Amino acid sequence: MDKKAAAAATATATIPAQAVDSPEPLLKVTGLVKHFPIHKGLLRRQAGAVKAVDGIDFDVRRGETLGIVGESGCGKSTMGRLITRLLEPTGGTIEFEGKDITHLGVAGMRPLRRDVQMIFQDPYGSLNPRHTVGTIVSAPFKLQGVTPEGGLKAEVQRLLSLVGLNPEHYNRYPHEFSGGQRQRIGIARALALKPKLVVADEPVSALDVSIQAQVVNLLDDLQQELGLTYVIIAHDLSVIRHVSDRIAVMYLGKIVELADRQSLYGAPMHPYTNALMSAVPVPDPRRRGVKSGRILLKGDVPSPISPPSGCRFHTRCWKATEICKTQDPPLLALKTGHQVACHHPENAPDLVPDDKALPGASDALDTPTP
Repeated sequence: MDKKAAAAATATATIPAQAVDSPEPLLKVTGLVKHFPIHKGLLRRQAGAVKAVDGIDFDVRRGETLGIVGESGCGKSTMGRLITRLLEPTGGTIEFEGKDITHLGVAGMRPLRRDVQMIFQDPYGSLNPRHTVGTIVSAPFKLQGVTPEGGLKAEVQRLLSLVGLNPEHYNRYPHEFSGGQRQRIGIARALALKPKLVVADEPVSALDVSIQAQVVNLLDDLQQELGLTYVIIAHDLSVIRHVSDRIAVMYLGKIVELADRQSLYGAPMHPYTNALMSAVPVPDPRRRGVKSGRILLKGDVPSPISPPSGCRFHTRCWKATEICKTQDPPLLALKTGHQVACHHPENAPDLVPDDKALPGASDALDTPTP
């Protein structure tokens, strides 16, 4: 081997594994399904199922943040627990770094727990009130049998300092902290083993508005510092817009639109996404008294026990036609990197232009209010 080749080989070898651009996504989800059975009667026979997640496909690239948005009950949190394997999928496949982890048992998942971590929604319920902060944050090291350099206590105090807490509070209990501080403790625990993928389930929804921006900025800073990959689940569109590179919109167990941040907020294609975007308040006093153009959907989200046939949004959609009632639209790329599941997309050519409108479809839309 000549000197140039040897130098090139040495340079390649010194690049960290996570810094190398790989064509293979870090996480790939195909046809993911989770149904919770409903049992009735003395014999506990299955009488139905809650279709929380009903066939979704997406991938997460290294170093990016994928945001997941949707109404309460659409399956966002269930999806997060499925990809971290806290729940067993009913169907579909989950691949992490090219390895199928869909049905790995406890022993098989143990090595992967270092690479896949979760930040839970409730900063009160996710911390054991009987344990000190030091015990809580050091738990991942003990469970994985890892001894950090410099000692366990020094590493835990470094993590507390990293998330903006006083390292001297090592021996305090969770009840001695505010909600925002407890969520920082949960973040420190999730980052203890330097994971590759962090799933954050509504990390700021339980916090005061004044604290939310601090925690969101902290997550952003930690991603740049540690090279993390995030899947952030939220129903606050402003938070998702601030932190995400790409965004998936869920409705009743399905992904209805998946696009990069600029495309989704600039020209949403699914009617449901359009309705969500119109609900975001604009903090501008000059707009007082001006018609907001907000889209108010009539009715409630249908039950996931018996979702509507065809497109699940057709019962509330003002553009619904006969084909929407019978055929479930596939998630198609109508633009580069912009996928949507709709027969009659917004800001794009109509895929079924001559179809007959459903009776009362136009009534599904309330008149915009000032």
